[in-house]
Amino acid sequence: MTAKPLLSALLPLVSDLSRELPEQERYRRLLQALRTLLPCDATALLRLEGEWLVPLAVDGLSTDTLGRRFKVSEHPRFAILLATPGPTRFDSDTALPDPYDGLVEGLHEDLHVHDCLGCPLFVDERPWGLLTLDALDPQRFDSLDLDALEAFASMAAATVTVAERMAHLAMRAEDEHQRAELYRQASGQQPREMIGQSPALQHLRDETRLVGSSDLTVLITGETGVGKELVAQAIHQASPRARQPLISLNCAALPDTLVESELFGHVRGAFTGATADRRGKFELANGGTLFLDEVGELSLSVQAKLLRVLQSGQLQRLGSDREHHVDVRLIAATNRDLAEEVREGRYRADFYHRLSVYPLLVPPLRERGADMLLLSGFFLEQNRSRMGLDSLRLSSDAQEALLAYPWPGNVRELEHLIGRASLRALGQQGRRAAILTLTAADLDLRAPLGGNPAAIAHESDLPLELDLRQATDAFQRRLVQGSLERNPHNRAAAARELGLDRANLSRLARRLGL
Repeated sequence: MTAKPLLSALLPLVSDLSRELPEQERYRRLLQALRTLLPCDATALLRLEGEWLVPLAVDGLSTDTLGRRFKVSEHPRFAILLATPGPTRFDSDTALPDPYDGLVEGLHEDLHVHDCLGCPLFVDERPWGLLTLDALDPQRFDSLDLDALEAFASMAAATVTVAERMAHLAMRAEDEHQRAELYRQASGQQPREMIGQSPALQHLRDETRLVGSSDLTVLITGETGVGKELVAQAIHQASPRARQPLISLNCAALPDTLVESELFGHVRGAFTGATADRRGKFELANGGTLFLDEVGELSLSVQAKLLRVLQSGQLQRLGSDREHHVDVRLIAATNRDLAEEVREGRYRADFYHRLSVYPLLVPPLRERGADMLLLSGFFLEQNRSRMGLDSLRLSSDAQEALLAYPWPGNVRELEHLIGRASLRALGQQGRRAAILTLTAADLDLRAPLGGNPAAIAHESDLPLELDLRQATDAFQRRLVQGSLERNPHNRAAAARELGLDRANLSRLARRLGL
């Protein structure tokens, strides 16, 4: 290849470096120039993020390629390209699987024989990502000068460097709470649909739309696992603040010493480890919505400080006397009876009334009838996709078992049950069938733990050879294990269910070997 075609391809990219272009447009022009320089059927630009390659732009590949994340260890071609300093061309008859099999536009059969090459990109002498080229003609790159691709890769590295620096400057120009919302969206934490058609759920939807249009503080109550965070997301999306951030904090996940810092922020030197100023959740949510989950876990002292912010909109970061004004809509959630907590002196009455301006009760799953099967369908499809199955469905006896079960763990319990049963059924199948059907045996729905201890630890459930201490430990182990399974990642909720202090639950679980 002569220098003239290479120069013709690179000059527009050099010109683009000094122009303010959207990132996607910059990358689109980059791949367009690459296909002009090295004619092929498909190209892609992928960025290395840890152990994953993330497509930033594609040309000639299906659009859904941009939504995929390629784990390098699962794709040997990508691993070889990243491990090689310069361009690499693969033999047309190589046995290595192609990551783009089935993704080339206009090609519906497998990529059995074709021409494929790629080149790593380096930014600041560190691997940044890959450029890949694929041609359906197995001899397309026979006369290719790989030096031309390497020169183009240098310009591509300059392009991505400029794009990233511009993006970084734009990021710094934005307010931090807007960035937080962009990060939340980029991580895929988009509000999920409330699935179901029952009257109870329809009433909840109506209430959600009604209160969403206002700016009232909402207290969402309901049992563990009913989907209180999902309701909070729906309220935010129905509100005039929907384009502003929804910031969440699980109050049970942090000790009291950190809750204040998370809520109000801190200044440098406020406590050991505070090496820089940091905004709290209230400031990040300014203009939008703050969702406080497990709000029943807040200490009385934190309740008092929160009350002041709710009344005046003024807050102070830890270690600072400076006042910050925030405009935040508050949504809180709890599975506790806060009115009872107030009567028992464990919760401030004034704070409770500030929270419960508009109370919303999320119905338990056992009161939603056939919604059970709709939700099961949602989780079945998730697991079908995750496991690479053609079809995943429920047998009639499995449906009957689901409808008959009381669901103490609600929707979260159903989600985990479907995941477990799918994996169990796949393991027992021994081979990948076109259709995998879950039976009642796969679901293994037993009477839930909790409620009447006599029903849980019926004498026939325990081996006769156990002494009193062993039987007591076995009984406690079943109770604790069942509560922890119904309240995953939430020791505080499990402790409340068992009537224990959270620290005592942790000690008991360790003693029982859980």
